[in-house]
Amino acid sequence: MSPKISIAQALGLLRSLVIYYRPRRTRAWKKFYRHLIEEGQIAFDVGAHVGSRSRVLRSLGAKVVAIEPQRHFASFLARTLPKDIALIQAAVGPSSEQAVLNASSKHPTVSSLNTDFVEQAANAPGFKNVAWDKSEIVSVVTLDDIIKQHGMPQYLKIDVEGFELEVLKGLTTPISLISFEYLPGFNELSQDVISRLMTLGDYSFNVVIGERAEFAWSEWQDHNQARGWLENLEAGTKSGDVFAKLNAGN
Repeated sequence: MSPKISIAQALGLLRSLVIYYRPRRTRAWKKFYRHLIEEGQIAFDVGAHVGSRSRVLRSLGAKVVAIEPQRHFASFLARTLPKDIALIQAAVGPSSEQAVLNASSKHPTVSSLNTDFVEQAANAPGFKNVAWDKSEIVSVVTLDDIIKQHGMPQYLKIDVEGFELEVLKGLTTPISLISFEYLPGFNELSQDVISRLMTLGDYSFNVVIGERAEFAWSEWQDHNQARGWLENLEAGTKSGDVFAKLNAGN
């Protein structure tokens, strides 16, 4: 039975569908990921939201595991995702437990388990019209748990609004390709994620700005260069994704 949702939550879901399901954008992401993911490889979509990246990865032949904690989004995914995409209704964190998810009805993409992030973002550029007006208790699983159940992924995508470090604390084995969202104005969060990644393995980095679906740098950079680029971002500029590629020999 689908959970009842408020008018504000329904409008938030519709807003996300309008933003993320644009044919031109979908084609661009397919072209981008075609060079990174091979048919039959496993991909984890942590923070699947409306499933746009999950569908793109599946269309390229990947075996996709979509993980989404928000009830009404998970319900939407259960009804609409291709049946060969594995869906886990849970958040991902450092241990298996339950936690409070702070949610925004009108802007559900910025829902987060990181209370400090929510408090800081309330007055940050780009978040001034966001109200975290809902909360729900969600189950939390670890990446190690998901790997035990579904196998080692070739690619891990993380989009969890300031909770990325906690997600990676539940991972003990390096993954070949990882992406996580960076947020200008929250440089320390991104720096901590890079530090965590470098404890798992020797990674090189690249970035995708906004939803451009292309790398900003012609060459992969080391962690110091990635750190410097993130540190110089001005608050209020576009967010995007940092990609980390495990170097050969790891």
